[in-house]
Amino acid sequence: MRRLLFSVWLLALTGFAACSKKNPSPAPNSLRSAYDSEPDWNDPQRVIPLTYEQAQGKRIFYQQCVWCHADSTPAGPSNRSNVTPTPSLFNDGSLLNSQSDDFLQNIITLGGSALGKSAMMPPYGKTLSQGDIRSLIAFARAIAVPPYQPAARPGPKYSEK
Repeated sequence: MRRLLFSVWLLALTGFAACSKKNPSPAPNSLRSAYDSEPDWNDPQRVIPLTYEQAQGKRIFYQQCVWCHADSTPAGPSNRSNVTPTPSLFNDGSLLNSQSDDFLQNIITLGGSALGKSAMMPPYGKTLSQGDIRSLIAFARAIAVPPYQPAARPGPKYSEK
């Protein structure tokens, strides 16, 4: 009987000791909390997590913009090399990071010629809602290389170029 009680006591003691051990928590995975993701165009091993708004911008980008602002499309090569002047890549942070959100919203809404840029960029103000355009800008900011860093204070609404 003593042996049985001792065995039960020992089993209970080891069970409690096992419960008190904390399992190491796994490292947070930013893709788990993401709504969607996009492979980095420059490094396919890197995957960029996207919020809901950025994912909506991704959807619009692949419907409207991919043909001129990417080197390849889900359907194959883009038309970018056939357009003069050659449109900037949508992830070109060295160019787009310096532009304000208002400027990008205006060029998408009004088209390139309205802001002294290429007339090949059509106006999307009647095709896309303002929310769609904001989502598109959020997607561009998410995939920018080098990464986009918002300005500490707001800049001018329009490009100085």
